[in-house]
Amino acid sequence: MSVLRLSAWICATLFLPFTFTARADESFATLKVKDDVYTNVTVTSSSATDIYFTHSRGLASAKLKDLAPELQKHFHYNASKGADVEAAQREATTNYRIALAQAKPTTVRHVEGQDDKSAGEDFVAPRISARSVRGQPVPTVEIEKWITDAPQTQGKFVLVDFWATWCGPCRQSIPELNAFAKKFSDRLVVIGISDEPEAAIRKMSNPHIDYAIASDTQQRMHRNLQITGIPHCILVDPSGIVRYEGHPGYLDADKLQHFLDKYSK
Repeated sequence: MSVLRLSAWICATLFLPFTFTARADESFATLKVKDDVYTNVTVTSSSATDIYFTHSRGLASAKLKDLAPELQKHFHYNASKGADVEAAQREATTNYRIALAQAKPTTVRHVEGQDDKSAGEDFVAPRISARSVRGQPVPTVEIEKWITDAPQTQGKFVLVDFWATWCGPCRQSIPELNAFAKKFSDRLVVIGISDEPEAAIRKMSNPHIDYAIASDTQQRMHRNLQITGIPHCILVDPSGIVRYEGHPGYLDADKLQHFLDKYSK
């Protein structure tokens, strides 16, 4: 299965259970979730299994099954339906991981036209959904608005991930990208760029993102790179050359370590 078809299949099968129920924002002085108590709560959206909200300390989400009975009733929680949705989510996640593992190549191939330094033992994604820029200077990174503080990238590798809150495979990649940002924090900056407006990005609190996030509703880099499927990422070395491009799911800590060691200044 190609990466493009895989992404389309996952978006159809994996993200379906995450569909949000549209509702007006609701405010609560306090909200208790098991042993945790949140104050100044505004519920921004809900699904069959979760609510998503802001509170005095930031953003959060909660399982409807963990709320008091009166709040479960208020948010129209149905235990049987919720269990079915969670089971579907688990099955979709398992299928995603299996499909992605099966799509990963077992050998590394050389790409004609790339510079000698980036050839040989470098890992190459089996297929990309964008214009290839591997081995070339990185296109200008254009940001409309930083959702987080702008990161310091001088002298570091930069992993730019193109994603969206509605994209199931994108959300599946976030924990791994969090792990990369933490493990290689002294050498690597991870940046997520979505073409969604700030409000839409801020509403997503699960999974939590531990790296820099920006919005570009004009899709300038998307158009420049001719991206036709997300998630898509590029790894740029400290000298500004793209060393990896493709689905972030094809990367792991060992492959990333290889690039960081080989192309450090």
